[in-house]
Amino acid sequence: MKELDKDGRVLCELQGKIFERSAKEYTTSSAVFVRRYMNSDYAARMDREGFADRPTDVQDAFDSLDEQYGASQYGSLVYTQDELFWIGYIYRCWVYAYELSSKAVYKICNVKNIHAVYYAYHSMDPLNAVQRLMEAKGIDPDTDCTIEAGVRLLRKIRKK
Repeated sequence: MKELDKDGRVLCELQGKIFERSAKEYTTSSAVFVRRYMNSDYAARMDREGFADRPTDVQDAFDSLDEQYGASQYGSLVYTQDELFWIGYIYRCWVYAYELSSKAVYKICNVKNIHAVYYAYHSMDPLNAVQRLMEAKGIDPDTDCTIEAGVRLLRKIRKK
């Protein structure tokens, strides 16, 4: 597990703000927004490159999602801005600390699972909350036992 350094916190804040603003500015339900976002090219770019070193407008994320998926009015349940900020922050924290893709983290734990524990976990340290979510999914947070980690290791071995 990687520590959440300054760059990691900046990325978590950015993603939290994107999720938070989706409550008012995005036209789908929160679950649809989060699913689209976590599987989007924008999130994948954030996974690979990060945006901590350059200014990024929250609107860029919405524009990118609309370009990739098209505008939609699907769904009506919208979580509160506080809930969405925390969900976005936790997802990015998980991606950053465990060096996984947004898509992989979403497959492990969808937004309904994270939203269900908001009231119990939102006052915890973010990495502690991520570890508890992993444990709830039967993943030992102390061992990097993901498929992606295995694939990365095999790629390193092949390069040698």
